[in-house]
Amino acid sequence: MAERTGAAPDQDLENNDKDMWALRRNISDILESHQEPHLQSPAREPLLRSRTNTTSQIALIGANVCPIESLDYELIENDLIKQNWRSRTKAQIFQYIFLKWTFALLIGLTTGLVGFFNNIAVENLAGFKLLLANYLMLSRKYYLAFAAYASCNVVLATAAAALCAYIAPAAAGSGIPEVKAYLNGVDAHVILAPSTLFVKIFGSIGGVAAGFVVGKEGPMVHTGACIANLLGQGGSRKYHLTWTWLRFFKNDRDRRDLITCGAAAGVAAAFRAPVGGVLFALEEAASWWRSALLWRTFFTTAVVAVVLRALIRFCRSGNCGLFGKGGLIMFDVSSAVTGYKTDDLLAVIFLAVIGGLLGSLYNYLVDKVLRTYSIINEKGPRFKLLLVMAISLLTSCCSYGLPWLAKCTPCSIDLKEPCPTIGRSGNFKNFQCPPNHYNDLASLFLNTNDDAIRNLFSTGTGKEFQVTSLLIFFLGVYTLGIITYGIAIPSGLFIPVILAGASYGRLVWTLFSPIFEIDAGLFALLGAASLLGGTMRMTVSLCVIMLELTNNLLILPLVMVVLLISKTIADIFNKGVYDQIVEMKGLPFMEAHAEPYMKHLVAADVVSGPLVSFNGVEKVGNIVHALKWTRHNGFPVIDEPPFSDAPELCGLVLRSHLLVVLKKKIFSSERVLSGQGILTRCKAFDFGKAGLGKGLKLEDLDISAEEMEMYADLHPITNTSPYTVVESMSLAKAALLFRELGLRHLCVVPKTPGRPPITGILTRHDFMPEHIMGIYPHIARCK
Repeated sequence: MAERTGAAPDQDLENNDKDMWALRRNISDILESHQEPHLQSPAREPLLRSRTNTTSQIALIGANVCPIESLDYELIENDLIKQNWRSRTKAQIFQYIFLKWTFALLIGLTTGLVGFFNNIAVENLAGFKLLLANYLMLSRKYYLAFAAYASCNVVLATAAAALCAYIAPAAAGSGIPEVKAYLNGVDAHVILAPSTLFVKIFGSIGGVAAGFVVGKEGPMVHTGACIANLLGQGGSRKYHLTWTWLRFFKNDRDRRDLITCGAAAGVAAAFRAPVGGVLFALEEAASWWRSALLWRTFFTTAVVAVVLRALIRFCRSGNCGLFGKGGLIMFDVSSAVTGYKTDDLLAVIFLAVIGGLLGSLYNYLVDKVLRTYSIINEKGPRFKLLLVMAISLLTSCCSYGLPWLAKCTPCSIDLKEPCPTIGRSGNFKNFQCPPNHYNDLASLFLNTNDDAIRNLFSTGTGKEFQVTSLLIFFLGVYTLGIITYGIAIPSGLFIPVILAGASYGRLVWTLFSPIFEIDAGLFALLGAASLLGGTMRMTVSLCVIMLELTNNLLILPLVMVVLLISKTIADIFNKGVYDQIVEMKGLPFMEAHAEPYMKHLVAADVVSGPLVSFNGVEKVGNIVHALKWTRHNGFPVIDEPPFSDAPELCGLVLRSHLLVVLKKKIFSSERVLSGQGILTRCKAFDFGKAGLGKGLKLEDLDISAEEMEMYADLHPITNTSPYTVVESMSLAKAALLFRELGLRHLCVVPKTPGRPPITGILTRHDFMPEHIMGIYPHIARCK
């Protein structure tokens, strides 16, 4: 092996057991004693309770702490890959392009079908529950109605929580922060596993049907990403799916593109918003984008839209049980008055400012609730189930009990639909009221979330909801949405925020209706947009999603104004909710901009020694020893005499590639160049990345003592063109380069001659604030 000089080890995300223990120590102990963590210091603080994560090698995925690593988005250029490129025929190139578009088609079809299935299941399960409670209430059996309603909710909630707690903890929550982190280059194999997909689908159905103030929109994004990852695994030897065409996708770069398409398809399936799905992937989910990916993503969402339209048309004939008008949210406010005066515009601005303030408060409270729930969730699955059951009972008590506070309202004789509505969804729930009267608060609480939003967005209904009812509903939904997110069920944030924002918008309209000319339903829509902007901090994608939801282009200027103002106001106080959750979970996310203090540091300031490197022709025993005693993913390869006139950097070799060479035992008894053996005995596909982290491991090797004394020529598998920076480059500039190129390793080379050819390697870990401030504590004090 080459000489170990003072330089940075490849501190990739899967190494450093010391940091694993450091995270699990009591934070105060670490600050008081700067000693090595030890076995007598067990976990005392859950990850989310500490504002500052102490390591970037593990993170909270779902409800469990999991090891994480970086993804390889860099194009590898070694002799073997180059030979494969030169040998590709036009037919193989066509196969690769055709397969990319075929996968985009399959992602769209599958995600559309899953989204439709979710809606049918939710509408029928929730519909049965609500019809049962309604039937008992009409018989004046109020206590029995509550018992039936609460029991159905608890059973559905417990089933969803059991799936999350025992099968796939990574399926809990929205899933958007995890997908966003994956597309940024952070990987934990459980994020997109088949078990996560299964639990995400059925857990989301159970959670939404159980009456929780959650949505299925966030989980649909995660579901679309899981479907894309499953299709892009590049085949499976276990199930004998090893068709040569599928092997083209055995790399992180192509899988990243497929998962981007899947995330966009999830939004399109959740909102029936194909263009909004593309823009969501561009603005919020993806960290890298290009025009070719735009075309494929747009094609995927278009397929989703066609599938949903065909299936909904089929259901309108009454073949889908209680799934009738939509389920897939589609609100028609095209009949609303869209003209507005200057006074109305001032009211819209006021609405946006308050929405920004409420959105930032929402994010702050979600932060506190998540940190509190992490204390409970870390105690085990049984405590997760108890927490879910407790929140379910609380939600049932609120949704059934609060409508008793509302006054019964006489039905107007001018109504075009039946009043009260019995046995179906509608604005006029009878609840406990006498004949020809309705309970407006029951019309919002004792309904599916989608139908409640329809009621709030309905036009020409300015007098159908009382001020007190809207205030109670706003406070109830705002609070329940905060305390529900973080329990062990798949849960989205879009619907709770839309519900709270719509009720808040209609409440403001009710209070100031004498001076407004905008329709109450349209003002509810603007209220929902303002709160979405204040929590999500998205602008373009949210604007288009709202337009596609309402099918009304004339409201575009108002929605744009509301989103821009609410986002600006909320940004003063904290980050967007997804960025906040990414940080809380400890996911090492590379931001699009460098931190200001990075401008005062250079690349050499954050690397440390010793560096583990190999000679171009290395002894097998040395390679095995390095792989055994380090968890580094990349190793520099240095040529020395007699293979070069002076020590020079040949390139970078990956751990996974070394394992393939050792597995195939391509060795020579003499220390000579023997790379032709690798080129003849191996194909580029042999070095493809296995799906779901099931690649070769050191334990799979069987190397004899005699073979340990032999040599392996690493030149054919060495990436001869790794990205390098000079050691004097500012850390800010290096961080931007690392992020924009989607790198896993960035080699640092010396500025002056006469020194070893490489100084160290920068990885994602080295750019994380906790690492830098651990080296330079005065930076934290200055901040």
